[in-house]
Amino acid sequence: MLSVVEGDQMILRPDLDDYKIIGHYLGKVVIGVGILMLVPLAIAFGYSETQPAIDYLFSMSITLMLGYLLTIACHTKEDLNTMHAMAVASLAWLGAMFVSAMPLYLSGHYNSYLDSCFESMSGYATTGLTLANNLDHMSNAHNFWRHFIMFLGGQGIVVIALTFLFKGTAGAFKIYAGEARDEKILPNVIETARFIWLVSLVYLVIGTVALAVSAVIGGLEPGKAMFDSICVFMAAWDTGGFTPQSQNILFYHNFSFEMISLVIMFLGSINFALHYAAWTGNRRELFRNIEISTFSVSIAIVLSITAWGVAAQKVYANGTSFFGKTFFHLVSAHTGTGYSTIYPAQFVNEWGQLAMTGIVFAMAIGGSVCSTTGAIKLLRMGVIFKALRQDIKKLMIPDTAVLVQTIHHIKDLILEDKHVRSAALILLAYIVTYSIGTVAGMLYGYPLSEASFESVSATANVGLSCGITIPSMPNGLKIVYILQMWAGRLEFMAILVLGAMIFATFRGKR
Repeated sequence: MLSVVEGDQMILRPDLDDYKIIGHYLGKVVIGVGILMLVPLAIAFGYSETQPAIDYLFSMSITLMLGYLLTIACHTKEDLNTMHAMAVASLAWLGAMFVSAMPLYLSGHYNSYLDSCFESMSGYATTGLTLANNLDHMSNAHNFWRHFIMFLGGQGIVVIALTFLFKGTAGAFKIYAGEARDEKILPNVIETARFIWLVSLVYLVIGTVALAVSAVIGGLEPGKAMFDSICVFMAAWDTGGFTPQSQNILFYHNFSFEMISLVIMFLGSINFALHYAAWTGNRRELFRNIEISTFSVSIAIVLSITAWGVAAQKVYANGTSFFGKTFFHLVSAHTGTGYSTIYPAQFVNEWGQLAMTGIVFAMAIGGSVCSTTGAIKLLRMGVIFKALRQDIKKLMIPDTAVLVQTIHHIKDLILEDKHVRSAALILLAYIVTYSIGTVAGMLYGYPLSEASFESVSATANVGLSCGITIPSMPNGLKIVYILQMWAGRLEFMAILVLGAMIFATFRGKR
């Protein structure tokens, strides 16, 4: 006989073995971050930067020790179930933030360890909001580390672990999904992770060369051009907003450099499954996919709003500057990159409320699922629009007729209630988080338009700023934005499972 039990009566209290499994795999991720500190260490040696080299030797030693102690203290041969994987995915980002912030804090460019943690989370979450002081004089090693963690975060901290540290565990897909990716491009999830890295590294070479050539032609010294181009590519591809200079992309005053960056931003915001389709010759998928069609419609709408707002302010004297500035920032916002060719205060003082609203909408929607971008995502917006269209059609056809709505995402799919429910729940979660950050900003005295701009930028992992995010901003707001960046990058579910697990520790059934 089938019995019905209330949902909260089914929640079991986690035991010691559950925590050991989580700790063991978390330790592996921490070890992975420690090993990756060898890269900025090598940069420091290459540029004869003694103090940064010491910073990374110290930070790497502490990180490896912590990771090793975790794996030993929590040693287990048990595999991950869904709860464990979600908890590991959530905690891995916090763990990576804390240990990666150590060398940044030691650099002397941050007012506090909290500020360096903010920078670290902004990097891993591919946000690009920064609290660095005197960025133009930061060492090459520390500057490279900021961009490198953004490159790692874009592919995913867990993807790194799947690629190098996990060896075919049955829980691999669960931890992969915990990082807000649920599409297997290849049959094996570890092969999928490695394909993501292959795509990223190939584009790294092509994009860096293109940017470097443009920078040299624009007057930059070759060594500086190559270093900056690697950093800019890593941030643009992973739709983050860090640059080696405090003036962001404006520093280069180079139209071709901006356009190459724009192309890289767009490529980084595309689903890796679409990259796979293009790489394997199925280029028709690019014209049929629901995300691409949704992106086209969305760009047209938000561009109209933003352009109207900018035109009304009469900021730019000619059409080329007007379109160039408007379109660049719109794509930067919509792809979740956060690159800018104007100063933050210009959004408030020159662009006006309507244009800022258009940029906020673009940031809130974001790019593709299973890409390096954040926010609500194009697939979910397309699904909700299709569902709305289906409901309207149902009211206009005979009651006896059966209406089937399909969507094309890599393959033809019948739109079901579970697709709409999932999309609507994530949409609601983002709207709530956007609103919480906006209220927090207003409580600290910022106007509604500016508070909402910064809140959406943080949650959607964009990085555009209207001037709120500076080292002197209130510590409470820094913590709010860190949590928003974390939640937005993981798309809530893994964090909600972690919260439920903590709750079950005290209230769950034995």
